Amino acid sequence: MNPQFTQVFELTLSEKLQLVEDLWDSIAELPDQIPVLDWQKEELARRKATYLQNLDSGSSYEVVKERIHSKHYVFDPT
Repeated sequence: MNPQFTQVFELTLSEKLQLVEDLWDSIAELPDQIPVLDWQKEELARRKATYLQNLDSGSSYEVVKERIHSKHYVFDPT
């Protein structure tokens, strides 16, 4: 383990989650620097082609969100 980062493991769960969120936000600010691998591009093309063959095969954001919420996922970082 890198000694520079040992303090990270001493953070509370809530602090660790905030750190992860902050790191993710900083990565998301640089979308052009995030590599997309060839296999990922191929998978996206396959999924798009499947969707275009049957436009009713997908779910709207609202339906997916409701499906997730109906599973009663509870997140409590404390």
